Amino acid sequence: MPSPYRALFAAPGTKAFSTAGFLGRMPLSMMGIGIVTMVSQLTGRYGLAGALSATVALSAAAIGPQISRLVDRHGQRRVLRPATLVSLVAVTGLLLCAKFEAPDWTLFLFAALVGCVPSVGSMIRARWAVLYRDTPQLHTAYSFESVIDEVCFIFGPIISIGLSTVWFPEAGPLLAGVFLAAGVFWLTSQRATEPVPHSREHHTGGSALRSGGLQVLVATFVATGAIFGSIDVVTVAYAEDQGHKSLASLVLAVYALGSCLAGAAFGLIHFKGAPAPRWLLGVCAMAVSMIPLQLVGNLPLLAVALFVAGLSIAPTMITTMALVEQHVPRAKLTEGMTWVSTGLAVGVALGSSAAGWVIDAAGPDAGYGVPGISGAVAVAVGFLGYRRLKRPVPRRGGTHEHGNGQGHERREDHSDVA
Repeated sequence: MPSPYRALFAAPGTKAFSTAGFLGRMPLSMMGIGIVTMVSQLTGRYGLAGALSATVALSAAAIGPQISRLVDRHGQRRVLRPATLVSLVAVTGLLLCAKFEAPDWTLFLFAALVGCVPSVGSMIRARWAVLYRDTPQLHTAYSFESVIDEVCFIFGPIISIGLSTVWFPEAGPLLAGVFLAAGVFWLTSQRATEPVPHSREHHTGGSALRSGGLQVLVATFVATGAIFGSIDVVTVAYAEDQGHKSLASLVLAVYALGSCLAGAAFGLIHFKGAPAPRWLLGVCAMAVSMIPLQLVGNLPLLAVALFVAGLSIAPTMITTMALVEQHVPRAKLTEGMTWVSTGLAVGVALGSSAAGWVIDAAGPDAGYGVPGISGAVAVAVGFLGYRRLKRPVPRRGGTHEHGNGQGHERREDHSDVA
């Protein structure tokens, strides 16, 4: 591990909460694609599979920010454990209903309750923020977490699709639930690094989403999430059409690998100047990288195209978290980060559902038009809202500080250290 990353773990407890966060985030890459694989294996209906995956994502989009808002007020342990238990019960119900061919409405009911899963990535980033706020190490920490996200997306689909196709259809989502339980309960047992919750008076002014800059980021990432959601569904269908459905997990892993490598390299660079221009450049790069997907003719070429497409993901996500840290009060940081995840979740829901219907109607080759259109929408929204991201950052001292004794204002020339 390069020295800037090794230095992160000098602080006590960092290795433990980062490892717990890795386990807790595995379901992020396993649950949706596991449901798609499970339902398509059991019923052959990609439209239903995509709709169920979309239901989980939409439910998480609606519930996730509320969970994170409660976390900012009451602490991670008090909120995450009961929320996770609800999600685990729902996963169990979904798997049983799928296995025993229950009516479709029961599948959608439990899929909606699965959305109580907390945004574990936001919880980990909030812990890093307490340790390294206003230092170059925070940029490196966010970069490291983006790499961990991509490692999850490298191995998660391989495990989930592999188990569901080789062992039994429900195996992928089942293991995702096990990872969720292990990660969240281990994380919340680590009280020393848990961010101090803020009292009610620190949360005046309503939701973090009232920030204009955050609104732009969330809206853009709805379209970005549609890219991710549609690529997952279309790739599984495309691989099956090619006669190698089990290879879909490897192809998607190559997509995540490109992002992982780019994120690792990005974390070693300390930029000067505002992050907004780099963010917009990253969004444009993601959109352009969707074009080759519509031209490939076999799985090896698809894997190459997805690897190149993945190179723009992690750097854009890292810069997004930098902008979130600039545009929301510190007392609402976890909620603000979760709103970005919510935008992605809504997009994943729309993208996976749209891709499923397109596949059923016109075949998997036509499905890659969905991420192409989604990328174009992301660029349009990014350009339209760009001025909001360049506005001066409001003063966020006083009651907006975390409970770690830091009261100084964030300087504009540290904008990249987030």
